[in-house]
Amino acid sequence: MSLPTRSLESSNSLDAQSFELFFQHWLINQERYLQQLVQIIECGNDEENDIRCNGLIQEVMAHLNQYYEAKERVARENVFLVFTPTWFSSFERTYLWLGGFRPGLAIRIVSNNVLDLTGNQSEMINALMTRVKEEEKELTEELATVQAGLVSPSLVELARTTGRPRNGEEANADSAIEHLAASMEDLLQCANFLRKKTIVKLVETLKPAQTIRFLAAAINLQLRIRSWGMQRDAPNHLV
Repeated sequence: MSLPTRSLESSNSLDAQSFELFFQHWLINQERYLQQLVQIIECGNDEENDIRCNGLIQEVMAHLNQYYEAKERVARENVFLVFTPTWFSSFERTYLWLGGFRPGLAIRIVSNNVLDLTGNQSEMINALMTRVKEEEKELTEELATVQAGLVSPSLVELARTTGRPRNGEEANADSAIEHLAASMEDLLQCANFLRKKTIVKLVETLKPAQTIRFLAAAINLQLRIRSWGMQRDAPNHLV
């Protein structure tokens, strides 16, 4: 469903159009980082390469944080945009969970692309997956509770039309929307924290060369999903 927008008058805010421009430039940098990651992988393992790995890992992580910071600025003004992002293709939106990727996906990327894990690393990653699945389930259940408790039929209709109720219901509807927005912002913050915490924990568990392979696989998957989605949404695309 489409939900109403909120004011975007703050000079520090981002609306859908400005975030889309940011996201396009951010993706260009993602492609550049992917090239650098692949180059390091092709160079093999040596002491000098480990130094390069650590430097590039820090850059890629900082770049990821830029995305989260920008998305959080959008959410402060209109959290509904983050849950139904207009800057994503319809195919990309099928991967969304609470405004972003499922944290467990990062762990599966490691399992599928980092094949030289030690026994201790495997145990730590399996334990991480168990904890992440539990937290994902809790947040999914909280979202369902928020939606069931706050999205009444009249509010859904208001959200669809972005109009205003009549007969003295305006104040109640506005209050309900603000309450819904605040609850969804809280859930988004928790989901983003879990996403970031999962990636940080994986990077701490992996060796530098392994982390490079993980990051390369994750970025490559993101860019491929983006490319497929844009192609499918293109006006001349044939099914």
